[in-house]
Amino acid sequence: MNKARLAQLSTGERKVVIQRVEAAEVDEMWSYVGRKTAPRWLWHAIDHYSGTVLAYVFGRRKDAVLRELKQLLQPFGIARFYTDHWGAYARQLDAACHFSGKRQTQRIERKHLTLRTRIKRLARKTICFSRSVQMHDLVIGLFVNCYEFGLSV
Repeated sequence: MNKARLAQLSTGERKVVIQRVEAAEVDEMWSYVGRKTAPRWLWHAIDHYSGTVLAYVFGRRKDAVLRELKQLLQPFGIARFYTDHWGAYARQLDAACHFSGKRQTQRIERKHLTLRTRIKRLARKTICFSRSVQMHDLVIGLFVNCYEFGLSV
């Protein structure tokens, strides 16, 4: 099916195929809305082997947001999670399938760099920022969808 025809389909007509994922890298990325005292975090998970984004959510740096991401990842049947050493991962992920350390999270860290380069709202030192949480999440979410999944707006 060509891309033009795919864009004309309603969401009910699109097929979604969820494949099993052996291992995933999970990390969070900081930005802010309005001022630096109002942080906003992009949490996302990628396939450890292909680098494909599996799911993402926005929120605070709290366990509840990680639980939300974890729920989105359930259909993939992930056997191993690679993360950094932040405490929420140890609290929310089963110890048997959780592996922490920088060695196994290089791909997601590289993805962070790409996002920071292409979306100025995610840069650490910038004059470009969102004034509302809704605009922040929409702009970054649309970019991730277009860049990662090839979906046009």
